[in-house]
Order: sequence, then structure tokens, then C-alpha cells
Amino acid sequence: MKRFVGFIPILFAGCTSTLTVLQDEDIQVGVRPYYLVEQLAESELKTRLSRCKSKAFKKSDFSIGHRGAPLQFPEHTKESYMAAAKMGAGILECDVAFTKDKALVCRHSQCDLHTTTNILAIPELAKKCRVPFQGGDVDQGVKAKVECCTSDITLDEFLQLKGKMDGANEFAKTKQAYMQGTPNWRTDLYAANGTVMTHKQSIELFKQLGVKMTPELKTPQVEMPFDGFTQQAYATKLISEYEQAGVPAKDVFPQSFLLSDVKYWLKNHSDYAQQAVYLDDSYEIAGFDHNDPSTWQHTMVELKAMGVNIIAPPLWMLVTTSEKGELAQSAYATEAKKAGLKIITWSLERSGPLANGGGFYYQSVKDLVKDDGFTLELLDFLAQEIGVIGVFSDWPATTTFYANCMN
Repeated sequence: MKRFVGFIPILFAGCTSTLTVLQDEDIQVGVRPYYLVEQLAESELKTRLSRCKSKAFKKSDFSIGHRGAPLQFPEHTKESYMAAAKMGAGILECDVAFTKDKALVCRHSQCDLHTTTNILAIPELAKKCRVPFQGGDVDQGVKAKVECCTSDITLDEFLQLKGKMDGANEFAKTKQAYMQGTPNWRTDLYAANGTVMTHKQSIELFKQLGVKMTPELKTPQVEMPFDGFTQQAYATKLISEYEQAGVPAKDVFPQSFLLSDVKYWLKNHSDYAQQAVYLDDSYEIAGFDHNDPSTWQHTMVELKAMGVNIIAPPLWMLVTTSEKGELAQSAYATEAKKAGLKIITWSLERSGPLANGGGFYYQSVKDLVKDDGFTLELLDFLAQEIGVIGVFSDWPATTTFYANCMN
């Protein structure tokens, strides 16, 4: 992995001033995709992917930068987005939350500033957190308590923050120790100066990089309306910032876990809503089974009838293990395709080393997961057998590499 840093000087050279659209010759995937290929057992897939070693790469809409490139860069920062674009991600994601003065900013959760930024290192901002820091004690089994939200601070205050790698030392006694929690399979090598961004700034950056955009309207963690700011006004403001920036609807894929948001866009912003993505978290419903339609909140036919065109479940909901012990399509995937829904899925390269089964994102096929090579086996199955149109990845080089190799 250390050899991969060779692209960094190229990536950031001259980027402190005007950016230019990345050309195909600028795309670099580094060494990780080749490492994953080497982990594959001998197979037709390994043979075909191995032939790409001298290939020139192009950006691909199949490759979606999930929060940028947070496997190694602080999520939702300028640096993370630029790295993802350099790796050929054709679409980049800004998760959209709002500040105390109702400005839209890029953050995965409204209340994650304590794990994704340095807010605890800035006393005047740390004291504004919804739950001020209270130290923990590992010997007593007591976890630290803290919660810092974008809605706790103004836009000007938000822009004072620096992004860091998502993580926390949950039993820390001090704020400084709490912030030292990066998983050991990620890195702090590029986390010294993460530039946080407003939604508008992300739009301008993405325009300059020549990529499409997929903003997610984050579910509020405060009671709505918030100081008069309704959910509908929030949903409209997200779309209006693309309209104001002159971004055509064909280049925007607005997302939400709330079906009501998607339906609101369909009724009030129909042009941008044609590519709206319904993020499906049905797995949180008691009794949900991705292979049993009777446990689903809505059938795929019902979703299509509501106007939904693109559905986005996590990786595991699309696959299952066959009686022969092989990858197979889940009933969820089969029914979605039958109803005419397009499918995007999330999130590749987010689970760390796969030798332990892959955790949440691989739970339906954990018995098949032996090593990191399974990343490419699953990606190939999703693309070739299920026909997904895009995959969110924490390291877009992998999805860019695959998309280019398999045309």
C-alpha cells in the first residue's frame, strides 16, 4: 500500500489555485486493484483482470466515490474528493447536513463532528456541542460521552474545522485521546489538513473536476421544523443549489433514505427527481429478510408505481448463497430488476481486511468470504449477473479498474 502514495504529488501539484477537468490520461488507479487481483484464486475472472496491467484508464460513472476516498483520506473533504476523482470516480457524493444558520454542508451525519473533525480540539466550538465531552474509563468499562452536530454551530464556525479520519477512542479520558481512534487498517497519513466543504463548494469543485454529483439529504437528528426550517424546505434547498450553479439534472443523482423525500422531489422537482436514488434501509425493520418479499415494507412494483427509478440497498441485500455454496441473486435483486428498477449499491472497500468475513456489508454471504480477493468476485457478480449501474466505494480505484477492464 505504501507505494500508492506515489500519485499524491501529482494529484495536488498546482491544485491550490484553479483546477482543471481531469482528462483520461490523468486517471491513476495505483497498486491496490492489482493487489486484489493477486488475491483471487485462478479463474477466468483473474485471467481477464490480469490482462489490464498495462491498460490506460478512463473515469467511469460505474465508480462512485463514497464520501470521496475515505479508506485513506478524511471523508467529505476537498482532499478526499480530489483523490476519488483522480482514481476515476465519475460520480462523487456530498452527504448534506445543515448548520445552525441553515447552511448546507458536506457531512455523513448531522451529528458526527466529534468523530470526523477536530471540533474537540477547538475549545470555543467544543463547548457548543449538544453533548459536551465527558471522559470514559476503560478499566471501569465506561465509554466517553460526546455528540457534536452541524446544527450546533454556524456556517462560519463549521468552516473553522478540519476533517479527520472517522474514528474515536471510545474509552478515552481526554478529548485529545478520544480523537485518536482511526482503525488500524486505515491511515492518518493524509489527515493533517482535511478541508471541510459546504454543499455549494462541493458543487463547484465537482464541476471543475468534470464529474457528476450524488448528494444525499441526510435524515435530520433534530426535531423538524428546525427554527422554522421544514423538511420540505431542506429538500428544496438541496435541489436549488444545483439549479443556481447551472448543473443540469442529468448530472445529479439526489439520494435519501426517506421515501417521502424522493416523493417530494418527484412532485416538486421532477427534472432532478428522474435520477433520484431511494436508499433502502429496510434491513432495520424487525423480521426483514432480503429473500422473503412478504417482510418488505414495499414491493418493488409499488416503488416503481410511486415514481422511483433507482434503488440503492447495501451490498449484502442483493446476494445470497446458493445450495451449491456459490454466489446467487437474492429475491430482492430479482424482484427489483423484474419491476424495472435500476440498482446502485454500497459500499465496497469499507470493511477493512475481509479475512474475518467482512462484517455488515457481506453478512448474507459471509461463508464465502475468505480474503480480500472476494472484493472483486462480488463486484463482478453485481455487475455481470445483477446488472448494477454503479457501486459506491471507499477506494474508487477498485471500481474504476474493474469498469475499465470489463468495458
